Amino acid sequence: MAVHRLLIASVLISVLLFQLAEADQMTQGIANAGDNSNLPKMDCGGACAARCQLSSRPRLCQRACGTCCARCNCVPPGTSGNLDVCPCYANMTTRDNKRKCP
Repeated sequence: MAVHRLLIASVLISVLLFQLAEADQMTQGIANAGDNSNLPKMDCGGACAARCQLSSRPRLCQRACGTCCARCNCVPPGTSGNLDVCPCYANMTTRDNKRKCP
């Protein structure tokens, strides 16, 4: 009788542990939903060259754009605006809470 109780207890504990592990994986999947790390890397140099072609300070623009692109793996189309396409790019700020990405 003690063996049956031990077997049932071990099965219940293993099912509980399995459920906890599955819930943890789902939580991590939700937390990483906005993460672009599993997408193929884009050509930041080309995208930033196009983005900064009309800038009055193209080197500064391309440096800032390159940093933002490396972190977000996204550059909005066009030379300005369109920030809704890349929320990560749009929400990045400097220490002074100014927009970091051109």
